[in-house]
Amino acid sequence: MPDPHIRPARPEDGEELGVLDRLTWSPVHAVLPRPQPPYPPFFDDRHAPGDTLVAELGGRLVGYVRLAHATALASNAHVLQIQGFAVFGEARGRGVGRRLVRAAVDEARRRGARRLTLRVLGHNAPARALYEAEGFVVEGILPQEFCVEGTYVDDVVMGRSL
Repeated sequence: MPDPHIRPARPEDGEELGVLDRLTWSPVHAVLPRPQPPYPPFFDDRHAPGDTLVAELGGRLVGYVRLAHATALASNAHVLQIQGFAVFGEARGRGVGRRLVRAAVDEARRRGARRLTLRVLGHNAPARALYEAEGFVVEGILPQEFCVEGTYVDDVVMGRSL
C-alpha cells in the first residue's frame, strides 16, 4: 500500500477539494449546516491555495488540511490554526490524516509559527485521539458551544508548541 503524497494545493484543485469537503460533511465535525447548492468556491479571499495541503493516493485527492491565522492581530501572528481538515472515508486508516497533521506542523514551523492550534467538537473522538497522538493538548473546553442537528456539543480548543 503506497504512502499518501502530501503537497501544497494548487488553484486547479479547488473544485475537487470542494467536492471532497461536501462528501465528507458530517455532524461529528461540522458546525455549519450540510452544504447545499449553489456551493461557494473552496478557495476565497480568506483561504488561498497556499494555505492548504492536500493528500493524494493513486493520483486522487483524498484529504486536505487548511492553515490560517486565528486572528488578524499582529500580536497573534506567531500562532497558526488548523481551520479545515478532511479525509475521504475509504482513505481512513491508511495514515492520510496523520501525514496531513504532521505536514501541517512542519508547514507551520516553516512559516515561523511558534504555536499551532485547532478547535474540534467534543464528540469527535477519532479526531481528538489523532491530535493528541500528534502532540496537541486540550487547552480549553467551551461547554455546549454549538447545537448540531439538535444536539448541544462542546467545542474543544487544542494546541501545541512548535
